[in-house]
Amino acid sequence: MGTAIVWLVGTIVTLLIWMIIASAILSWLFAFDVINHRNRFVNQLASFLDAVTSPLLAPFRRIIPPLGGMDITPIVVLLLLNFGRILFYQTLAGPLIRTLG
Repeated sequence: MGTAIVWLVGTIVTLLIWMIIASAILSWLFAFDVINHRNRFVNQLASFLDAVTSPLLAPFRRIIPPLGGMDITPIVVLLLLNFGRILFYQTLAGPLIRTLG
């Protein structure tokens, strides 16, 4: 059970990281007019990614101002997610697996 919980936490953090990366790339494609919101699939994908990543990015956007028109909050959140994942694996994963099996 503990191994499954550790796997689930790691997988969720990895999915969040990939969604933040995809959201940032999609925003760049919109900014450079490579794709637009008129495409229904692209619009739904952008809405989904925004709904998933916005709760993670919004608190940091209030604190960190854009630097030269560039939003660096995804980079900060990616660093913190990776830090949290490493911290989880180093401190909590072992005891959790030993306790729950």
